[in-house]
Amino acid sequence: MSPIKASNRLIVIVGPTAVGKTETAIQLAEQFDGEIVSGDSRLFYRGMDIGTAKPTLEERQRVHHHLIDVADPNEVWSLGVFKNAAKQAIAEIHARNKLPFLVGGTGQYITALLEDWTVPAQQPDTRLREVLERWAKTIGQDDLHRKLAILDPSAAETIDPRNLRRTIRALEVILKTGKRFSQQRQKGESPYQTLKIGLKRPRPVLYQRIDQRIDQMLKAGLVDEVKNLIEGGLKTNSPVFSTIGYREIAAYLQGKISLDEAVSLIKKNTRQFVRRQANWFKENDPQIHWFEMNEKTTRDIAELIRGWLGDC
Repeated sequence: MSPIKASNRLIVIVGPTAVGKTETAIQLAEQFDGEIVSGDSRLFYRGMDIGTAKPTLEERQRVHHHLIDVADPNEVWSLGVFKNAAKQAIAEIHARNKLPFLVGGTGQYITALLEDWTVPAQQPDTRLREVLERWAKTIGQDDLHRKLAILDPSAAETIDPRNLRRTIRALEVILKTGKRFSQQRQKGESPYQTLKIGLKRPRPVLYQRIDQRIDQMLKAGLVDEVKNLIEGGLKTNSPVFSTIGYREIAAYLQGKISLDEAVSLIKKNTRQFVRRQANWFKENDPQIHWFEMNEKTTRDIAELIRGWLGDC
């Protein structure tokens, strides 16, 4: 295995939603002359600010951020598109002799980049995809996801049952190739010298922060944000409406549920999402340096980074 140049160093900050990744990463990037690459698949989209807890313009002025507001909501940024864009952003940061911070909670995207996955090359089969979409309408997307779990439990574990597009893609690849979708992610050799940092809080504290964040999103105008997307022509069955917060508010705007029911579902679904995130970032992973969030966390992480940079 060839040695990795120190110029290819990369700091990765992961953890569950609402744990405090954004502010921690900004403070660290300020200290170490860094720039932030978003590893959150929902921050790509313009007009989806409140419901995704996107870093504010003020926060983005403090530190240069990449891969935020790079696509319209009717576009789909696939795993392959993200990998290429993230690699390019990191290369540009290195070229400026700055330190890149990859920050986010989308485990599949971050893992695919760090392990240099080869994304399944199976070309889309439009007719099969249409059949699967009709099947989903007949049995429901939850039941379709259960079919995937029978064929490929590992893939189903990492795919949100409400993300119909990804469920269909996994089934499409399985049915076309006869191989499990999860087995077709070929790992390569990471081009980066990586320091992985995990942030955590006690689960009751995290859930309280989630509830407070969602309440603040409502006060900040989440309903109007979703309404603007719909009035702008975005279909409620488009992939971005699989995002927690947007799908529930869309159901409220369509008169399917009350606002109170929508808020309750957002909080419930976000808790479930946190548990799925834990499948990607495990606290017993020896490659991740975990830190309990408190008033000393940023200082302790900074000490770790200084030591790591000295060893590069």
